[in-house]
Amino acid sequence: MRYELMLPHQIRRAIEEKWPVVLPLGVLEYHGEHMAVGMDTLAVVKTLELFEKEADIVILPPFYYGAASYAVAPPEGSGSVQVGGNQLAPFAEELFYSLLRIGFRNIHAIIHHQTENFAAGMPTDLAFKTAGRQAIFRFLENQRGEGWWGAQEMADYYSGHVAGENFFNWVQVHPLMSPAMNGKYPFDHAGIGETSLMLALCPEAVDAAHVADNTGWYTASAPDASAELGQKGVAMILDHLRAILSA
Repeated sequence: MRYELMLPHQIRRAIEEKWPVVLPLGVLEYHGEHMAVGMDTLAVVKTLELFEKEADIVILPPFYYGAASYAVAPPEGSGSVQVGGNQLAPFAEELFYSLLRIGFRNIHAIIHHQTENFAAGMPTDLAFKTAGRQAIFRFLENQRGEGWWGAQEMADYYSGHVAGENFFNWVQVHPLMSPAMNGKYPFDHAGIGETSLMLALCPEAVDAAHVADNTGWYTASAPDASAELGQKGVAMILDHLRAILSA
């Protein structure tokens, strides 16, 4: 369900049944002359729309204003919007803290931008990862007081971890494409992989008439893109979503 369309009784049901609450997280960034600047975020939004047909989830309004950076192209005339990680983190903490106050305990942000280095982290995902931790610590301290972790009732903390109980999992950040997809689907920037995903998920975001206008090395494989290849990527992404988004 789309959060902005939910009624309070539906929100209470989602809390009670521990539905995943998902934030599509991304950027507005130049993706060559042939593809829309919202590609990274659109890929998350469109796959979640497919996943929504088979599972109970809450989809938050997408956040497009991440740290695109100007590494690919300067913004003048290309459309990249850059909001630095230092500015993103306070917003993200307030967002996650508010969702925890509402009662959600199964919160996820999913990002596609710069996730080839996801384990090490890039500005946008690092800002939201840190913000999630900060929000959880702040929420627990406000709810339970200082010294909450050292209190006697937390004596089963480590055994709880073994059983899969971990309140630090209340907020998680994931890449849209899992590491298991490496070598099975092309990971690129505005090349055959991303262009194919858009042809499968959001064909209006691609204009083949402008492929020939590209000059960047990273778009060299774009002419070989196809919706058929994109559908293979979508199937792998949906398997990944099924694994990480459970009630």
